[in-house]
Amino acid sequence: MTGELLALAAAGGFGLTHFVSGLLSRRADGMAVALAAQIGGTLLILAVAPAVPAAGMTAPALAWGALSGVGTAVGVACLYRSMGVGKFSVVVPLSDVATVALPVVVGVAVLGDRPTPWAWCGIGAALPAMWLVSRTGDASSGGDSASGTLLALVSGVGFAVQFLALAQAGTAAGPWPLAAGRITSVAVIALLPLPRRALARMPPRIAATAMAAGAVGTSALALFALAERQQPVTLAVVLTALYPAIPAVLGLTVLRERLTGAQGAGLLLATSAVVLVTVG
Repeated sequence: MTGELLALAAAGGFGLTHFVSGLLSRRADGMAVALAAQIGGTLLILAVAPAVPAAGMTAPALAWGALSGVGTAVGVACLYRSMGVGKFSVVVPLSDVATVALPVVVGVAVLGDRPTPWAWCGIGAALPAMWLVSRTGDASSGGDSASGTLLALVSGVGFAVQFLALAQAGTAAGPWPLAAGRITSVAVIALLPLPRRALARMPPRIAATAMAAGAVGTSALALFALAERQQPVTLAVVLTALYPAIPAVLGLTVLRERLTGAQGAGLLLATSAVVLVTVG
């Protein structure tokens, strides 16, 4: 399979995972759904990792993987909670803006990267996009918009840490940094008493579905890592960053979500920001 197809498959996996987990978060606590999903992903990667060669596994690689797991925990917990109170078609693209833009800012401030003018246009577009999508036309628009917006932004920061740290782990360690990340993400979420109690009360069918969704999400991250090896990182990121289109479109069509004019403009700006930053 070519790198392009691997990245598109990763985008499909992430989109499906977030949509299913978002639906579950409207029937159960979002953080408990995140915990169940991370347990499912951890079981999958631990079952697969021993069969994959990893000649270059080192303590620093595992440490970077663990740090990525902290980002994963924050990302999924906040995203699924935000999807439980906000509109899929708003919170997922908004989270993606932060996920893509933050690594660019870190690259400029810390790593000495020099974004292209297109990338700077995307960063600039992200700010009004964040403001517009948080607007509501009336009090009956449904969902806690302010809470969902804030959680979506925090989730984007978490996912940015996930990708930045995992990139530092390199490829020689095989899937073990990813395994370290999944184990850490479970531990971080499980430290909070609320997710543990909510997971214990969660109906078995919802818990099993969340675990399956988490396994799909872990598979998507592995596909992205493979795509990164076969083509330029920028192209892999561009294709994988298309994943918000799946929960956003399904939110508008399947769930019949309605957007205000301001939110629609903000959604277009958010999409443009992601494309400009990743292409730039």
